[in-house]
Amino acid sequence: MEMAVGGGGVEVEEGVMRVLLVDDSPVDRRVAQLLLSSDSCAGSFHVIAVDSAKKAMEFLGLKDGKEQAIDMVLTDYCMPEMTGYDLLKAIKALNPLKPIPVIVMSSEDEPQRISRCLNAGAEDYIVKPLQSKDVQRLRNCSTARPNKAVPNRKLPAPLLPPSAAGAAASPSGRRANLAGVAMVLHSSSVELSQYFPLLLKLVVLVYAVLCVGELLHRWSSGGGCSLSVRWCA
Repeated sequence: MEMAVGGGGVEVEEGVMRVLLVDDSPVDRRVAQLLLSSDSCAGSFHVIAVDSAKKAMEFLGLKDGKEQAIDMVLTDYCMPEMTGYDLLKAIKALNPLKPIPVIVMSSEDEPQRISRCLNAGAEDYIVKPLQSKDVQRLRNCSTARPNKAVPNRKLPAPLLPPSAAGAAASPSGRRANLAGVAMVLHSSSVELSQYFPLLLKLVVLVYAVLCVGELLHRWSSGGGCSLSVRWCA
């Protein structure tokens, strides 16, 4: 289930990375949760998800001074009221000597935005949606120790919204698990569609050059004279 913010520490097995996921998009939260709780991650992550930076601050104790034990914060950049960039600065100011690692996510790959976040102390900047290739980047940024292989150990339950308890094993849950793949394919098709007008112009230009070449060939072969005669007639 999706854990609520509030009192009580987060207790997990040794080596498991405690990740605070902050994103106002239910779809992006679900994609990240399903990825980090999948078999490929082998129980390496324990995800606590919230839908706003303010709730993240409450959970981390930035408002009441009761700091929570979190190994990493994974936050979206664009959120209403309080952005992920503002949350990043607040977290880094909490404990300058040993700050919590913060990874910023965004659907826009803007160099200025990336530079701004990294200069503010972000450990990494990932373009959404979160993908399998990004998992190792999260491990590299975490303060948790590497997880050792433990046979037949009990894995944490997947963290899903209350209304979707048990949905991961159902057809609807499997459809949600494909949401990340669909979003990646959609973004790729959008990028490819930008080149279609240029390709069309190139084809038209090549065709025009061939036509002009054919007309010049006929003209040089005497076709131009006969054409002038027909026009005069």
